[in-house]
Amino acid sequence: MTLDTASLRVAFGMVALTLLVLFYLVTYRRTRSAYSGWWCAAIALFLGGSSAYLLNGTAHQVWANPLGNVLAVLGASCVWAGARTLRAARPPAWQLAAGPALVAVASVLDSPASNIWSGGPFFLALMSLMIGLSSVELWRLPPGYSRLQKSLALAAGFVAVYYSGRCVTFILDGPRGHVFQTFFGSAQTTLLTMMLLVVVSFSMAALSNEQVTRELRARATQDGLTGLLNRTGFLDLAADEMRRLQQAGTSGSLVLADLDHFKAVNDRHGHAAGDAALCAFAAACTATIRSTDLVGRYGGEEFILLLPGAEAEQAGAIVQQISRSLRTMSVPEGFPLPTVSYGIAPVASGAGDLAAVIASADAALYRAKSQGRNRAVLAS
Repeated sequence: MTLDTASLRVAFGMVALTLLVLFYLVTYRRTRSAYSGWWCAAIALFLGGSSAYLLNGTAHQVWANPLGNVLAVLGASCVWAGARTLRAARPPAWQLAAGPALVAVASVLDSPASNIWSGGPFFLALMSLMIGLSSVELWRLPPGYSRLQKSLALAAGFVAVYYSGRCVTFILDGPRGHVFQTFFGSAQTTLLTMMLLVVVSFSMAALSNEQVTRELRARATQDGLTGLLNRTGFLDLAADEMRRLQQAGTSGSLVLADLDHFKAVNDRHGHAAGDAALCAFAAACTATIRSTDLVGRYGGEEFILLLPGAEAEQAGAIVQQISRSLRTMSVPEGFPLPTVSYGIAPVASGAGDLAAVIASADAALYRAKSQGRNRAVLAS
């Protein structure tokens, strides 16, 4: 027995509703991860879109068909937004709204009262684009993020290619053409989507858990004000880097930096100004250091940098560039940013005692302060 499109859409709706309830109760309410939230929204929108298509052939088709297209494309946009949260910030709201707005206009202008494929080429192209972007985001995750990332990226890529094939065939063969009806019709697509939705939802739960774990780990090692590594996070990573340098027989430099007269900034301009000065220095550091360097907030107004492979002269040039960058910055409060003193300690080839190197840099920083501040001093 062959199921018609309407029956498959009813079955899809039941499956989507079940998955939405389970995913919300089991995954989202437990993790509150951004990824699971976007995935819940996507399932709900796909469910709404499929339900709207059930009104095709009735007097309500004139509004239900464009609505189904908009909800489906918006659901695909949510899949993309969720995938982005695993690697970066979500896309701007206008990027999420552009696709649904375009397909809404195309559908309304394409005789939706009599044409169940109103806005078809735009709908199919946008579905391919949004799901394709999701595949790219999943593929670009750091290696080892999750053992499921590549499989999900390939699954999303397959769906994107499938919708691309639907779009091309729709344009060349027409919605009533033999090729389109045989391989890319609504019944085949609904069945395929239902199967993939069941399979990938459990993988989505694993990615949501991984996202929460990584966020908690980042909070434990990140300074909440500046966004740099906190003291514990820096020391852990620096100890690993020191061992690597020791094994490779490579030298480097460690720098302690202290904002000059920082207490005066707080006393004269308030603690909000002090926070702005700390954030400005952190921004100057991240804009200057190399990708292989480590930088963290050591405590209060003191910062620490580990520069693998940088000899004392190169380390001096780096801290000078940081200070130059800081001088070009301005803060909303309008006060002059403080100068900075640095203590630079060489990390000798084969050295592995991080505490001793930090003590050496601290002594050099003390001398920089005693010599008038706003300078870099190399440890003896």
